[in-house]
Amino acid sequence: MAHDHLIELLDLDAEVLHAYHHDLIGWVGREAADTPRIADLGAGSGTGSLALARDLPGAEITAVDVSPEMLAHLRSRADAAGLGQRIRTLEADLDQPWPDLGPIDVLWAASAMHHMADPGQALVSAFGALRPGGLLVIAELESFPRFLTGTADEGAEERGHAAMAKRRQEAGLHMHENWGERITRAGFTAVTERHFDVDLRPPLPPAAARYAEVSLLRMCHGLDGRLPSADLAALEKAAAGLVGRTDLSVRTERTVWLARR
Repeated sequence: MAHDHLIELLDLDAEVLHAYHHDLIGWVGREAADTPRIADLGAGSGTGSLALARDLPGAEITAVDVSPEMLAHLRSRADAAGLGQRIRTLEADLDQPWPDLGPIDVLWAASAMHHMADPGQALVSAFGALRPGGLLVIAELESFPRFLTGTADEGAEERGHAAMAKRRQEAGLHMHENWGERITRAGFTAVTERHFDVDLRPPLPPAAARYAEVSLLRMCHGLDGRLPSADLAALEKAAAGLVGRTDLSVRTERTVWLARR
């Protein structure tokens, strides 16, 4: 799938799951310094950076990502939202020695840690980047969004997710790690774990149908040649006919860890 579709998917995730993101940032805001300096690790399309800047008016954010395309999109969105003065971008590969981020009060890593080649080393780098008393935030997906639960296409969607999980495992992604244990091993203290169970039922806003469409098409693209043709055809057909459906839902699980240096 084209790079711009991944950007759209990340943007739609923030829009459709806005209640989750707002709840999470509110929790972080209560635990962070009054005017925190935040580094958004693996910032992607900027959904985290923008939400942090909006919901924490005193925050200054450094958005870090390896992709110049993502950072250009993020910069455009920040400027359009009038937040450009409080969000700076930094191109960096966090699997390499980390750049100097300056004094940091909060390290925000949303769906980023599982991409790290060596999560243990990344957490050591995170510990070194934070000021004493600073806050580490790791948010990870326990399950990717399901949209067709309770419909005739539920089985094909579940088989697609199972095949995608196998592909991620083969690619070496660190899904479902014991992040609490890893965080403690890196030297952090006061580790708190919180589970978010997102279950959005119809009627849903129009953006939810597009979110489902882009997600399912991305799945089809990733599983071409790896999924039985009947399941692939069912998912492609479902993705093509989502607008106007009244039986879509959005179900996903996220787990978040907060810890102190």
